[in-house]
Amino acid sequence: MSLYDIPLRTLSGDPTTLAAYGDKVVLVVNVASKCGLTPQYEGLERLQKTYGDRGFTVLGVPCNQFGGQEPGTAEEIGTFCSATYGVTFPMLEKTDVNGPGRHPLYVELTRTEDVDGESGDVQWNFEKFLIAPGGGVTRFRPGTEPEAAELVAAIEARLPA
Repeated sequence: MSLYDIPLRTLSGDPTTLAAYGDKVVLVVNVASKCGLTPQYEGLERLQKTYGDRGFTVLGVPCNQFGGQEPGTAEEIGTFCSATYGVTFPMLEKTDVNGPGRHPLYVELTRTEDVDGESGDVQWNFEKFLIAPGGGVTRFRPGTEPEAAELVAAIEARLPA
């Protein structure tokens, strides 16, 4: 099964796949509302506003596996994101990114090595996977800010001409 064929659900429960974004550069980020890294939502939204019209989207994936920092319902998560950070990018349903219940999307994504050549489990909230049209994946660990030079350069290099 291709990365683009893996069944997903939006935060509102509607079925989707990455194929819905197949012609875009997609930044998949496991997010949480009660984490020290939660202010990264601001940078993620700025990326969405800067590059959204150029063939890019952030795709937020709420996850409660790290310190219980995403305890809310889908409605609470959606309200928090829009009211607190003005999030306009699409969000998926709450998802396990590690362990025996790891979502098939993350089974595939976690095979990708980071800059140090390490693959495997997501380390914490706000780990980022940049998916180029056609499926090439680049991994950025949680400490990489959304607007870090290396991430912005990677986005720009993958945008459609």
